Amino acid sequence: MEVNKDESRRCIEIAVAAFRAGNVEKAQKFLEKSQRLYPTKEAEELLRRVRNVGSTRTGGTEESTARRRTLNKDGEKSQEPKLNVDYTPEQLEAVRRIKRCKDYYEVLDVTKEATDSDIKKAYKKLALQLHPDKNKAPGAVEAFKNLGNAVAVLTDTRKRKEYDLFGRQENTNHHHSNHHHAGHNHHYEYNFGRGFESDINPNDLFNMFFGGTQPRGRARWQTNETQSGSPPSLIFGLVLCFIVVSMLSTFFASDPLYSLQQTPKYSVERRTLNLKIPYYVKDNFVSEYQGSLSRLEHSVEEEYIMYMKRSCHNERNYRDAMMARAKSFGSRSQLTNAQQLKMPSCDALYRIGVGRVNF
Repeated sequence: MEVNKDESRRCIEIAVAAFRAGNVEKAQKFLEKSQRLYPTKEAEELLRRVRNVGSTRTGGTEESTARRRTLNKDGEKSQEPKLNVDYTPEQLEAVRRIKRCKDYYEVLDVTKEATDSDIKKAYKKLALQLHPDKNKAPGAVEAFKNLGNAVAVLTDTRKRKEYDLFGRQENTNHHHSNHHHAGHNHHYEYNFGRGFESDINPNDLFNMFFGGTQPRGRARWQTNETQSGSPPSLIFGLVLCFIVVSMLSTFFASDPLYSLQQTPKYSVERRTLNLKIPYYVKDNFVSEYQGSLSRLEHSVEEEYIMYMKRSCHNERNYRDAMMARAKSFGSRSQLTNAQQLKMPSCDALYRIGVGRVNF
């Protein structure tokens, strides 16, 4: 039974995703399978709740049917009971679109010939859809981070040139490599070029675009001055643009606020208030940092969890491969050793409660 524990956990995660997507039948099917593989109180409780929702939807007495058809105060038919999720199908699709993208241009939905203005306009539109404070769909945090990396790289002249030369090739190689290792499961993700990431926190980047640093009136003023054909105004506008671009470049080139690994530069250890995740900052962090500490620590926890999930996935794949090899050779000793392989990343996730999923 212990061998089936991980597969049982995977069934629970699939059931949760199906339930959130509105597929109650699939959720019930995988929860029942989870109970057969490795019975747990968690699966039992979730299965009870799924069955209650299913009975409310399909069964019920004539009285309950009539009650669902009763008109509300506005004279409209009342809607069917909603699933207990806090995101819309449109928000989920926005996240999934980012995951399907192959490069930063596709993330922002712009062409390779797009100007800085086009890129920033696209970012503002998408950032409002994907910000984790508004979009609670699974994967929104990672999608929002990828969006921030895209605008940071493509609005930096040097990084954009390097990305056009090397970034897409790296993404293609990464895609083929992941596709090869995933086999028939087709489980892979694009990294958009690990050497081409933003040095600024995604939330800070969002605040830069929406925090009032670039009022709309200025863009209209520059357009009117340009159309008027006045040389002094045009020169003043160009100088102003140059100053703004220089300021943005300085922001993008700044060091990260923290590191998950201790280094000579990031030597001071701190722990997040919520999950007690260790992270490291510079010596002058307390006196220099003026932002929201809770928002920073939320980013630390999100980055730590994403990293550990990837590591846990690799650990499970390695253990499963070793078990399959032992079974193919019929070696009981090798199978026992494979079953006892340590998975520290998975254990770390369970310790902080990420391994437990709820509706």
